Amino acid sequence: MTIQLEQRTARTPDELAAPLDLLLTNSTRGIAGRMLPNRSWTRLGASLARQPKTVAGRGNLLARELGSIVAGRSDRCPARQDKRFSDPAWQQNPLLRRTMQAYLATAETADALFADAQLDWRDTEKMRFVLDNIIEGLSPTNNPLLSPLGWKAMIDTGGLSAVRGLKAFTRDMVSQPRVPAMVEPDAFAVGETVATTKGAVVLQTRVFELIHYAPRTEQVRATPLLMVPPVINKYYVMDIAPGRSMIEYFLQQGQQVFTISWRNPQARHRDWGFDTYGAAIIEALDAVRTITGTESAHLMASCSGGILAAMTAARLTAIGEGDRIAGLTLAVTVLDQNRAGFASAAMSERAAQLAIRESRAKGYLDGKAMAEVFAWLRPTDLVWRYWVNNYVQGRSPAAFDVLFWNADTTRMAAALHRDLVLSGLHNSLTVPGAVSMLGTPIDLSTITANTYVVAGVADHISPWQACYRSAKLLGSKDNRFVLSTSGHIAALVNPPGNPRASFHAGQVHGDTPDEWLATAEQSKDSWWPDYIAWLADRSGPEIDAPDSLGGAQFPPVCPAPGTYVHQH
Repeated sequence: MTIQLEQRTARTPDELAAPLDLLLTNSTRGIAGRMLPNRSWTRLGASLARQPKTVAGRGNLLARELGSIVAGRSDRCPARQDKRFSDPAWQQNPLLRRTMQAYLATAETADALFADAQLDWRDTEKMRFVLDNIIEGLSPTNNPLLSPLGWKAMIDTGGLSAVRGLKAFTRDMVSQPRVPAMVEPDAFAVGETVATTKGAVVLQTRVFELIHYAPRTEQVRATPLLMVPPVINKYYVMDIAPGRSMIEYFLQQGQQVFTISWRNPQARHRDWGFDTYGAAIIEALDAVRTITGTESAHLMASCSGGILAAMTAARLTAIGEGDRIAGLTLAVTVLDQNRAGFASAAMSERAAQLAIRESRAKGYLDGKAMAEVFAWLRPTDLVWRYWVNNYVQGRSPAAFDVLFWNADTTRMAAALHRDLVLSGLHNSLTVPGAVSMLGTPIDLSTITANTYVVAGVADHISPWQACYRSAKLLGSKDNRFVLSTSGHIAALVNPPGNPRASFHAGQVHGDTPDEWLATAEQSKDSWWPDYIAWLADRSGPEIDAPDSLGGAQFPPVCPAPGTYVHQH
């Protein structure tokens, strides 16, 4: 399957599971606040008002097709990848078939009018969010009075499905995120069925725990790997389950692995910002170097953790200590926020200041509010499919580990929220010295460590084109960019053996992402083996695996996955 084809196929839940780790300035607002008319609505209406012939033409076409539908002459059917209408009743029942066709025709007309408006990119992103949610919400498949799945469930259960659906709806709406549950809260247990790789916490601070994992091979590579997770959600997406765990795979390939597990901040930690998290990464890096007896270590960071790690690398380089980082890996990380999708479009100075004031008053930004925003970014897959399953059919959602992790959100300290919002609003990381960490102006172009940057072609959170532009900001002469199939999480939770997986890889070159893609080498399967080979070339000789975890200065505190991962 090629990258181009992947973009047009339906996405699976693991590709859509994660909430965005970049901060939207309006995450503190409810969904209604983001849908209400504003200036973007006005500009959309004004643009269409200037095209009366176009609007009239679209209306006439729709009217003629609706007449054909009522007469039973229409052959309109859903797209092959649209699974909402897969029940045979939508084709075989005359009323349901006409209802489906009328909806599809109207939705197509709305999309065409939206394209006719030719809005600028910012208004396009904002209004696309609104339009998608209106169109998807009005689908007849969501209507319990029309849904054949709902009626069949009612008959099969003697009406109990309706009772279960109402109870589930009430439970989900009383607290954030006010969207249908994608997994039951007790479907998995951290440390028992997810995050099960053996290891020990060897350093605990106010900000993080450092986990050292037990080696799986007799020989290991001398240079260790320190993983830096995002600051929303827990770290264990990289150790999601046996057989699909990135950490487990790296250990099996002879890599020494450590990871940071961030503390879930509370109101009293409101002042933790860029400086706090940068100092934490440096402290963890120094501990890893001490435990392994090495001069340097690899850093692998994802999403917002990647922003912090890149800034840390630039800071170390600026003070003459860049050689402490053997290699820098950034996964689904956007450093260049220019036109980086809805997150970028939603930002304005006024909205940014409002969001900052609200999180400052509370002391943090709640991850559940963030989860609600991003569920509505993909309403068909993350809202309405579970609406039908949970409420219309009265069924429990299927147990899926990545969705369990997705629901296990954390808070973000108010100062870090402020720093990320303002940095994104002004696109500060693209301007040398525009933002500082620990008193050092940050210039990403000074980073000399070898770099490996991973993106997902179907990532609706960190668009791969923005990830590529971000890679170009790094000063490394050895700068490898990898574009994987799938989305924000499935691009990472991507163990070898998937026949549908593939990736493009090559050195960063060319002015545009498309220029890079045109010459990049395509390979089948997961990018994990490619990354292990990249690490091996930069990790020194193989040495005997340590017979114990931690060291004299860093004795084990408790078994992995530690204590911070259990905080709510």
